[in-house]
Amino acid sequence: MFALPLTARAELRPLEPWSAEEFLAHLDRAREHISPWVSPTFVATDLAEAGAVLRRYANKWSQDAGGIWGIWLEGTLVGGVMFVSFDPALGVCEAGCWLEPGAEGNGLITRAVERIVDWAVRERGIQRVEWRANAENVRSINVAKRLGMTHDGTLRQAYPGESRRIDIAVWSVLADEWRARGARSEADQAEIGGLSVG
Repeated sequence: MFALPLTARAELRPLEPWSAEEFLAHLDRAREHISPWVSPTFVATDLAEAGAVLRRYANKWSQDAGGIWGIWLEGTLVGGVMFVSFDPALGVCEAGCWLEPGAEGNGLITRAVERIVDWAVRERGIQRVEWRANAENVRSINVAKRLGMTHDGTLRQAYPGESRRIDIAVWSVLADEWRARGARSEADQAEIGGLSVG
């Protein structure tokens, strides 16, 4: 099993069906916080449902149509990132995330999404990465902004909600924009490195 470091205390690794018990325990801590923003089918309430969620993403991964990765902070699963959809033939995917409140403020989501978007663009040739969020989900929209995404528009009343229909904000980054962002980041690092040595 691989693990990618996100910080000195956190890592990103595959979230697989055999992790259903750990995933459910995490959802029990996060449920109230994430329920307004994620699909109801994602927020499992028992072990069978948790296993079904992870199997659904494992099946997507096996079909090259999506995937899911967990974020572990000091050995505890605290959230994750996923490709909700992934279409290499079309060159388009949709990324998403979730995080329990105790892990917020550490930059974990931004770093984790950067990892999967970079892989999609550089390794798989994805040309457009989408980010869809409830238009009232300020935290999610701030992630899209930190990733250098552009707000393409808002799908008004796109999904049913508990009290009213939900508007969905659509953000995206194109492959050439992502590569340019990476080149700027590398140039900044080189400049900072040069200054720190001098």
